[in-house]
Amino acid sequence: MKTRRRQGARLKEDRGVVSILETLDIGTGERTVLAEFEELIEAPNWTADGKRLIYNSCGLLHSFDLAGRTSAPIDSGFADWCNNDHVLSPDNSQVAVSHHAEEDGQSRIYVLPLAGGQPVLVTPMAPSYLHGWSPDGRTLAYCAERDDAYDIYTIPVLGGVETRLTDTPGLDDGPEYSPDGRHIWFNSTRSGLMQIWRMDADGGGQTRMTDEESNNWFPHVSPDGRSVAYIAYRKGDVAPADHPPNKQVELRLMPIAGGPSRVLAELFGGQGTMNVNSWSPDSRQLAFVSYRPR
Repeated sequence: MKTRRRQGARLKEDRGVVSILETLDIGTGERTVLAEFEELIEAPNWTADGKRLIYNSCGLLHSFDLAGRTSAPIDSGFADWCNNDHVLSPDNSQVAVSHHAEEDGQSRIYVLPLAGGQPVLVTPMAPSYLHGWSPDGRTLAYCAERDDAYDIYTIPVLGGVETRLTDTPGLDDGPEYSPDGRHIWFNSTRSGLMQIWRMDADGGGQTRMTDEESNNWFPHVSPDGRSVAYIAYRKGDVAPADHPPNKQVELRLMPIAGGPSRVLAELFGGQGTMNVNSWSPDSRQLAFVSYRPR
């Protein structure tokens, strides 16, 4: 969520919906409901061992055990104002979060142990919204507003000087590395509607990968490097630069080389459904959140 939360109080955002944590089998299209929540939950990450999903709710991260279908909060120290931009390190020892600092409410990126612990600041400049962690574990990719423009940046995990990768007019968001580390996938309004793009990891070779009559958000590359899943809003339902909640959306799948996509599922969702990479380690399933009006 790119919205303000009060530290300590951890206010619940009430969208008037029930949150439904689901998985989808890519081959069969079968959807499985894992759990339903009265509170708002968002953006599941699948752990590398295939045993847990990490999601955010009420400003905190939670771990969902797939075998027991139970949830437990992750100790994130002072970072109790986290949004749905959270990513696991390649070795799953750490998790990076976008946390809204109490002093100004702006999102900055922090890293903490996945087992729980105190966060370490990575990006002092704000706002910064995390989306990708390089396969070699050294670099984070994120969307950031600088000088009234939202572009894609990278920064060393240990902190340092950020590198701007895009500067074309329009909103660039959702950067995520390919499994081989050669490319960063992202979404951009530079061509009008929000579409899926790909570039070299250093920002070169920026290439449009979808040309569809819809607004396409958050490309997620499968661990086997063969497919890309993303969310599509119907043209006219939203402004190209918006990805609001409580809309009819589609989960789509396209080949890594580009070409026609196919619809995996239609659902009521949008913001919070699949903001981060939620592929299973074997590339056979996706985890996501749908919503049902109360």
